[in-house]
Amino acid sequence: METCLKTLGMLALLLLASSPTPAQDQYPSQNIKIIVPTNPGATTDILARVMGQALSQSWGKSVIIENKPGADEMLGVDAVAKSPPDGHTLLVTSNGGITASPQLHVQKRYDPLNDLVPILFLGQVTPVMVVTGKSPIRSFQELVAFVKSKPGQLNYGSFGNGSYSHVAMEELKQRTGMQILHIPYRGATPAYTALLREEVLVMIANLASATGHASTGGAHIIAAAGPQRSKIRPDLPTIAETGVPGFSTGAWWGLFGPANLPPAIFNKIRSETVRLLGTPEVLKVFETNTMELIDMSPEQFKQFIRDDTEHWARQFKAAGIKPE
Repeated sequence: METCLKTLGMLALLLLASSPTPAQDQYPSQNIKIIVPTNPGATTDILARVMGQALSQSWGKSVIIENKPGADEMLGVDAVAKSPPDGHTLLVTSNGGITASPQLHVQKRYDPLNDLVPILFLGQVTPVMVVTGKSPIRSFQELVAFVKSKPGQLNYGSFGNGSYSHVAMEELKQRTGMQILHIPYRGATPAYTALLREEVLVMIANLASATGHASTGGAHIIAAAGPQRSKIRPDLPTIAETGVPGFSTGAWWGLFGPANLPPAIFNKIRSETVRLLGTPEVLKVFETNTMELIDMSPEQFKQFIRDDTEHWARQFKAAGIKPE
């Protein structure tokens, strides 16, 4: 009899351990915070806000967007990595804060593969090369020739150290012999402000934002920077086609939470976000920003992050960029 009671007691404990806790059942039990490691107005911020609004309407809780730029996106990512794993603090970030920036710093704030859990791959952009509107440059070959005619006298802008807009240009400098100075900004918005003011001559950016500035004459799009021509701009030659074979760059975005997020909460966040990505309101924002949606399982997303980390390590080495 005593043995039976012990067995029943053990079974009860196992059932309790495997069942969702009341907190998990009631998730979200309070307002949700989505931390964005860039300035307002950047692509990361736009994606976070549309997802936050959709989740707020779906779950009936306020979703607060907190912009926390700094340290090449690492400041905001670190805040989420150190937050309680209850699903009420989430992160929307680009590959910058996950696979690129951590490799640029000797002192690590967090381990992207162990301190965060990748919930959902949100999409990737169509990168292009853009020059200031008052420039006469209309092709990548013309850019190379112009920069070489003024060695060390011109600047290019980026969204920050370690961003694709930075590393890609450093690789092009190595492969073409251009001497042009790098000026990093805290996100796309201040970088574009610098381009429009002619503080920098050129940068690599997302097609959507570049198109907006090109339509007003503030900028000119001169080349595609991805592995192939854009479906939206098939007339635009790639940099690989016009002088640098094999060159390509780009950026992706994802939704993350702190490590040790309970499975029930993880699944609820993931399933609801997947559903919202298929709604017309959210799809429109993604399409406007020329975001390509890619379906990945959580395991595929983890492997994608590992592969992209290796990709950035190779690019940093090729461009001669070392951690500081």
